[in-house]
Formats: sequence, C-alpha cells, structure tokens
Amino acid sequence: MEDILRPIYQERASDPNTLGVLTIGKIQYSIPTTDTFDTILLMIVKEAEQPIFVKHYSYESKKAALYIVTEKKLNNWILLGSNKRIFDWLYNGKIVFDRNEYVAKLKEEMKEFPFYGRKIKMGLEFAKLIRRYMDGKAFFENHHYLDAYNHVIHSLHHLARLSIIENGFHPEVTVWNQVKQMEPEIYKLYVELVNSDETMEKRLELLFLASEFLIHSRTKVGINHLLEVLGEREFWTFNDMLSHEELVEYSVDLSILLEYLIERGYIDVKNVETKGQGVFHRCYFVAKKLS
Repeated sequence: MEDILRPIYQERASDPNTLGVLTIGKIQYSIPTTDTFDTILLMIVKEAEQPIFVKHYSYESKKAALYIVTEKKLNNWILLGSNKRIFDWLYNGKIVFDRNEYVAKLKEEMKEFPFYGRKIKMGLEFAKLIRRYMDGKAFFENHHYLDAYNHVIHSLHHLARLSIIENGFHPEVTVWNQVKQMEPEIYKLYVELVNSDETMEKRLELLFLASEFLIHSRTKVGINHLLEVLGEREFWTFNDMLSHEELVEYSVDLSILLEYLIERGYIDVKNVETKGQGVFHRCYFVAKKLS
C-alpha cells in the first residue's frame, strides 16, 4: 500500500513548506476514523492558499484520501477539538516524513498537554455546556421534551469532554469510553438518561437536578481562563470581549455564559452613560469577591 501511495506525497515532501506526512490505515471493525477510506494521508504544511485541501484516490479496488492541512488549521483543530479524528490520526498514524522532527515533537506536546492549553479548552467546553444546558432547560420548562432531550444529550457530552480535559487528556472519538474510566458518575448519568424506563419528562427532571450539581462543581475550573483574561481590564464591553484574540473562540456561547455567571455572582455589570436619556452601555467585570 505504502509503495503505491508514496508518489502522491513524495514530491510534496521535498518542498520546504511541508512539515510532516502521516499515513493512517483503516482497521477492520474499528471506529471509522478514516471515514470509510482504506488509507488517509495527512500532510502538514506551513502555509497554503487553502487551510484544508482534500483529494480522493482509487488504488487496487481501494480508496485513499489526501488531506493537506496548514499548521495554523491543525493547531486550531487541536485547540477547539472541532475535528475529533485528528487526535486519532496524530496518535496512531505512521510518520513517513518528518522535517526536523516536527510531528514527533507535536505528538509529545499533545501527550504532555500544557496546562495553559487545557485552561482554554476547558473554558470553551464549559461555554458550550452552559449553552446546551440553558437551552435544554428552557425547552423543558416549555414542555418541548424531545428538544430538551436533544440539548441535554449534547450538554452531557460537553460535560464529559470537560472532565476528560480536566484529567489531563484530549477527548477522543470514543469519549464515553474515556469517561467511563475517569468519571463514572457522568457516565452513569448518561446511561440512565438513555436507558431509563421513566417517562421522558421524569428522566429530564432528574437529570437537570443531577447536572446542576456537576456543573456547579466544575464552574471554577471551567471559567478560569475567562476570568483570567477579564481580569486584565477594569471592565469590558461585550464587543471588547469578542475582539480579544483569546475570547473570540467563545463566539455565540459567550453571551449566555456571561448571564449564567452574573446570576451566580462571578461577573458584575457596570452601566455606563450614553447620550441617550436613561440608556446605558452594559459593561462587565470580574466580581470583587473573586478578583
């Protein structure tokens, strides 16, 4: 297989822009991290016109996919966890080209999982968790139980990912297998939600009670990064936050996260006068008891 596909990446590997190349083979009956392809070729480059370029090939009644990914895009995937397969590809892929041990060093760094990187990832997962939890609760209170169930399932998934990161690991494709070992309490909650014989309403009611405690117990670790950044200024407008390079990734989840933290006393609001009579700019700052 490797001999047949080598010409695809060999010419590009000689380009100084190429940092590394890995091959990932499909394992029979395994989790489909290769998207049904027999082989994935992952090529990491410094720069490119497109952050992701994909090409599909056929060989010996089989199929392969070439992914050319920029270093910036790869780091974005690792930080945000937006491409869960990338961890499997990097952990289990075979390195066929590695300029100055770039891939080897990247894999080592991923295993060590620097604490600051963990703080950012935990913050992003916590924001997604609060978004799903709050939306699910609103649907539940309006008796839209199936919609509530959908959001609660997602909120538990983010809670599971948060707990894995808190334990110093990257969430992989098989998240629940990881959580079963690390946080059996969350795993049990998920299983009970899915398998319980109770009515949907009763299942959700019990889960919201249990989730409230689990979320509360992880709030401080989940918002550590956000409060650290907000502590850099006396107060912030919402647009200031969205413009900050470390907060921009919170995006659509930031507004509801702020309201959640205001209700629980982690963030305070400052009203700043505008030219309009009785209209104020709403600004935010870390509560004094926490600063």
